[in-house]
Amino acid sequence: MTTFLARWRAVSPDLRRFFWGTFLFGLASACFDSVFNNFLHTRFDLNAFGRTFLELPRETPGLLTVVFAGLLFFIGSRRRAAWALVFCAGGLALLGTVSLSYGAMLCWLFLFSMGQHLWLPLSSSIGMELATAGGDGRRLGQLNAVRNAAAIVGSGLIFVLFLLFPLPLEAGFWVGSVVFLAGALLLFRLTPDAPHRAHVYWNFPKEYRRFFALTVLYGSRKQIFLTFAPWVLVSVLGQPVTVIAILLTIGGVLGILFQPLLGRVIDRWGEKVVLALEAFLLIFVCAAYALGPLVLPPFWALMVASACFLTDQILMSVGMARATYLKKIARNPEEVTPTLTMAVSVDHVFSISVALGGGVLWFAFGFWTVFVFGACIACVNLATALGIRMPAPSRSKP
Repeated sequence: MTTFLARWRAVSPDLRRFFWGTFLFGLASACFDSVFNNFLHTRFDLNAFGRTFLELPRETPGLLTVVFAGLLFFIGSRRRAAWALVFCAGGLALLGTVSLSYGAMLCWLFLFSMGQHLWLPLSSSIGMELATAGGDGRRLGQLNAVRNAAAIVGSGLIFVLFLLFPLPLEAGFWVGSVVFLAGALLLFRLTPDAPHRAHVYWNFPKEYRRFFALTVLYGSRKQIFLTFAPWVLVSVLGQPVTVIAILLTIGGVLGILFQPLLGRVIDRWGEKVVLALEAFLLIFVCAAYALGPLVLPPFWALMVASACFLTDQILMSVGMARATYLKKIARNPEEVTPTLTMAVSVDHVFSISVALGGGVLWFAFGFWTVFVFGACIACVNLATALGIRMPAPSRSKP
C-alpha cells in the first residue's frame, strides 16, 4: 500500500486527474445503467419491441461521432473530453427532470449518448498521450481497470441508496449527472492541447485500411455478443435476469484483474499476437454458443454459455490493442484522435447492421446460425490480424 501511494504521488497531476475523470465517468455511467430500464418500463410502459427500437436513437450518436468531433475541431481533445462529460451530465439532468413525454426523453437520451460516444475515442487517445514511451498498452489497461472498478462501485451505490431511502427512479439520473459534472470539472483542469485540423476527421488514408478493417470486424462481432449472447441465456436456457447481473459483476471483477495484465502483454508481445489470439479464441466461443444448448444437458449448456459470456466480456478489452496499433502506424500524432473518432462511427454502422441481420437469422433459422455467422467473422478477423505488419523501428512514430 505504501509503495502504491508513493507511485501515485510520483505521477503527473494531469495523469492523476485523468484517472479520477475516468473513474467518475465509469461510476456515473453505472448509475444510469442501473435505473434506465426500470425508468422506461415505469414511465413509458415500453414493451420488448419498443425497448429494442429505442436502441436506434440511442446509438445514432455513435454513427455521428465523427460529425460532432469534426464540428468541435477548434477545441483540443482534452477540452473536448471535458465537454463530453458536460453533455452527459446535461442529458441525465434533463432525463431526470423534464422527461414529460416520450419525444422529450429521446432528445435528452440523444444528448447523453452524444457525450458518451464523444468520450470513447478520447479516453484512448488521451490515455496514450499520458503514457510513458512503450507503455501505451499498460496505461490503457490501467484505465480500463479503473473504469471497471468504478462501474461496480456505481452499481453498488445505486443499490444502497434505493435500499435505504424511498427514492424515485429519477434520483439515479440526478446522482449520475452530479458525478459526470465532477468528472468534467477535473478534466477542464488538464493541461490544454492543440486542436486538430478539421479535415483530418474525414480521411481514410490507405495506411489505415487494416486498422479500419479490424474496426469493422470488431463492430460486427461486438454486436453479436452484446445483443444475442444474453438472449441465449434468457430465451434458450431460461435464465432469470439475476444470472445476467451476476455474470456481469463477475466479468467486471475479472476485468479489473485482467486488463492491466493485458496491457502489459500488448506492450511486450505486440498487437499482432494479441489481436490474432483474440480472434482465434472467438472461433471456439462462437462454436460453443451454437452447439452447447443443442448437444449438452441443460446444466452443462448453462455452464458452457456462462463461460463463453465471461470469456467474451474479458476479450472486449482487446480493443485497446487496436488503439495502440493505430498509434504505431499513424503518419503523424495529429491523426490518432481523429482516426479513433472515425472508427467509432464506422464501428456503429456495422454493429447496428449486424444486430438487424442477426435478428433475421435467429428468427428465420434458429439461434445457432447467429453464432455460426460470428465464427465466420472471427475467422476473417484472424486472417486480418495475422496480416498486420508493423513499421520498422527507424520509421516508428514518436
